[in-house]
Amino acid sequence: MFFTHSRIYQEAAINTNQQQYNAFEDRRADAELEYQYNPHEFVREGMQDSEPEPELIEGLPAPDALTPADRYMELFEQVQTSHIFADSKTFPDCAPKFDPLDILIRFRRRKRAADFDLEAFVHEHFYSPQVNESFYVSNPDKTLTEHIDDLWPVLTKMPQQHLAHSSLLPLPKPYVVPGGRFGETYYWDSYFSMLGLADAGRDDLLRHMADNFAWLIDNYGHVPNGNRTYYLSRSQPPVFALMVELFEEDGIRGAKRYLDQLMKEYQFWMDGAGELMPHQAYRHVVRMPDGSLLNRYWDDRDTPRDESWLEDIETAKKSGRPANEVYRDLRAGAASGWDYSSRWLRDPQRLASIRTTQFIPIDLNAFLYKLELMISTLSHAKGEELTALAWQKKADARKQAIHRYLWDNTAGVYRDYDWRRERFGAFTAAAVVPLFLGLASPEQAHLQAVALRHLLLTQGGLLTSMVESGEQWDKPNAWAPLQWMAVVGLNHYGEETLATEIAVNWLNTVNNFYSLHHKMVEKYDISGDRARPGGGGEYPLQDGFGWTNGVTRRLMTMYGHLLAD
Repeated sequence: MFFTHSRIYQEAAINTNQQQYNAFEDRRADAELEYQYNPHEFVREGMQDSEPEPELIEGLPAPDALTPADRYMELFEQVQTSHIFADSKTFPDCAPKFDPLDILIRFRRRKRAADFDLEAFVHEHFYSPQVNESFYVSNPDKTLTEHIDDLWPVLTKMPQQHLAHSSLLPLPKPYVVPGGRFGETYYWDSYFSMLGLADAGRDDLLRHMADNFAWLIDNYGHVPNGNRTYYLSRSQPPVFALMVELFEEDGIRGAKRYLDQLMKEYQFWMDGAGELMPHQAYRHVVRMPDGSLLNRYWDDRDTPRDESWLEDIETAKKSGRPANEVYRDLRAGAASGWDYSSRWLRDPQRLASIRTTQFIPIDLNAFLYKLELMISTLSHAKGEELTALAWQKKADARKQAIHRYLWDNTAGVYRDYDWRRERFGAFTAAAVVPLFLGLASPEQAHLQAVALRHLLLTQGGLLTSMVESGEQWDKPNAWAPLQWMAVVGLNHYGEETLATEIAVNWLNTVNNFYSLHHKMVEKYDISGDRARPGGGGEYPLQDGFGWTNGVTRRLMTMYGHLLAD
């Protein structure tokens, strides 16, 4: 009876908040904020220079100094608007056959001709990207775990494979990519892939990837969204601290050697914090009304994304807002890793209503809490007690702010917070991250478990959200990283029964899909009674797939014995 009443209570609290949300939006439809002067956004001289430039690695092919959109200008626009490629990401990932500037000059000369063929010109001057399909054919006689281990070499890229003057940023050591259209390494994806690498005993790849991310922080000040020039202006959920912990757990090497990089990454996320007044933001930092500091997702650019250029322009046209504000919010949504989700939208059915930069995300702030704790722990391990104490105080202050602004005491759940309108955002599976990182109290963890069971749990795993918006990070889709963080987090707090249900349900989903199709995919539709491919989003479903492989392999070791034969 408690669970039934709790479910109704939580749903009512969440839905009432959504109704208030919509009513408020209606009242403000004709009274939007003035974007020419926004007192909530602190502007600092030199802000536009914060994006780093591509770095060279001796002996490896050099990337272009500019992003494809900046380099090829009107040629880039014409290619994207002409739909030469079905996927907007294809052209930004093409490598030039000649000097990029010469290609642009040739285009400007030739385009005046009456018989000019843009598609022929592109194929004459560019190499198409090698989609990560390779010649690998799965063996249906192999077990799921054997299949995953066979895929690691398929998904591993060697630095020497790069082509010069492309958008691909060189890395010093081999790395694992997700698969499909994603032929570069991605920041938060990599952590979840590395869970499987550790479980498979691939210490070599763990070391390589750790060193690559440390190199990125040393050279760029942060880990870019991925190793492409057009990703340099943003990061992704900061999970390097979790990687360091993983290396320590698995006995790879001492985590202390990464302390400098952890501190440097923290500086990236907190840049400008000291200059903010209450209820004001700069880049990733927001100073709350009580003076505490919390963080948001951000991108230093406010232009259409190279990899989704046409889609972003169309979205901005539908918004009724200044285009640059929409582009910034779309880019910040990409930085979140949840691209896209109703959690960032004023209207859950309209991507054009996106307001990512106006939300304080529960997952991001939990990850930064972990980063602060890790710096404190490693400082203590090095005998730097005063430093350790200072970082512990930072973590404690963030924890207090999270519980003040991101814990919905009425519904008993963690939620994002709209700091501009001072109200809660959506309840989603992002709420498992505080449990995963040990941020919740036992009582909060129990209430959160009740909500997860009654609002997001299905026989296929844990749903991403309660809203069916058509976006890929929403119902009915399920994603591997959210299953992992839920399972580990619930186990932390003694909620083993629910953790086991989620793990086994998820493994059944992946295993059943593999039995039917002999492949792994990036997301699954878990709304029905059978395994189905996930949908929604800006691109077709991708297979490979790095983080699905990593999480599933680790969970198979933990829970595989509970699966039916």
